[in-house]
Amino acid sequence: MHIPDGYLSPGTCAALYAGAAPFWWVALRRLRKTLHTRLVPRLSLFAAFSFVVMMFNIPLPGGTTGHAVGVALATIVLGPSASILAISTALVIQAFFFGDGGITALGANCFNMAVVGSLVAFLVYRAVAGRAPLESSRRVVAAGLAGYAAINASALLTALEFGIQPLLFRDASGAPLYCPYPIGIAVPAMMLGHLTIAGIAELVMTGGVVAFLQRTDAALLAATAGRGVVASSNAEFGGAAGSLRPLWITLGFLLVLTPLGLLAGGAAWGEWRTSDFADPAARDAMTAASLGHAPPAAAPGGLARLASVWTAPLSGYAPPFLRSPTVGYALSAMFGAGLVLLAVTGVAAVLRVRQRSGTAHDTESV
Repeated sequence: MHIPDGYLSPGTCAALYAGAAPFWWVALRRLRKTLHTRLVPRLSLFAAFSFVVMMFNIPLPGGTTGHAVGVALATIVLGPSASILAISTALVIQAFFFGDGGITALGANCFNMAVVGSLVAFLVYRAVAGRAPLESSRRVVAAGLAGYAAINASALLTALEFGIQPLLFRDASGAPLYCPYPIGIAVPAMMLGHLTIAGIAELVMTGGVVAFLQRTDAALLAATAGRGVVASSNAEFGGAAGSLRPLWITLGFLLVLTPLGLLAGGAAWGEWRTSDFADPAARDAMTAASLGHAPPAAAPGGLARLASVWTAPLSGYAPPFLRSPTVGYALSAMFGAGLVLLAVTGVAAVLRVRQRSGTAHDTESV
């Protein structure tokens, strides 16, 4: 679901940046008064968790790959506003440092996964969970369904954005300028794998972690539980100081296991390189993944122009100074997770300084 540079027109990218921007702004305004609380480590943790989870590629029908996102889990624990910022942070680090998703398409990727994913997850979770107690199995079911709905909503939007490109943007000869596959191919090609495999993975992961949190510290589930929810004596937002320890340990365990993400061969649908359009083996894989429809003989003109707009220093999670893909992938995961933590902590620190400065200025004015 990480749209690369070149697959969307500049106009489409600009529109989706504009679509995501108000949600970023509102989320920051809502959270700036709580950035001195335990929200910061929680936001850091789930941003890093999302970054790492997205490195675990799983095989999908047609020879492509997919991954979970962790957006529903972030939404359930943090709330939709903080989830939007957490997932967006992970996507920014992936794009700039690892080339996973394009810079021009970053607004689209954030809109699809962070914004829409968080909002869909929140609505589904609240609707299904109702006023069930925090420790109720109904909340596990609600969490799983929220994850399934969120990742599929994000995938559908991505497919539609891919699919409208050849309808709206063509060169003088009538050939597509950006993504070459129309809606009739993009939607079923994308959704087949997400409805059957990736969505189930997100469902199991989200429901499983929520069940784990119910046993270890249900306080982490209170933020989005709604009013009037019956909770155990220790299940109130804020929890114990060490409540995040099991999740930090889990994150560390996942970091060690990230090389398992290399086992799934093949690229995700719509994430092909420009050179793949001229490579016979890659073309066969693209055809098989696109319901038997062969790609054009060469990369579309607009795609080829925009594909090189940014070269990530650790492209493909493969540091150029390491020969071992396994070691490189694991080190990239650790480095990326560290960057995510630094980014969240740094932004929070800047906002706290600005908030204190604003308060001091208001006091002096009085």
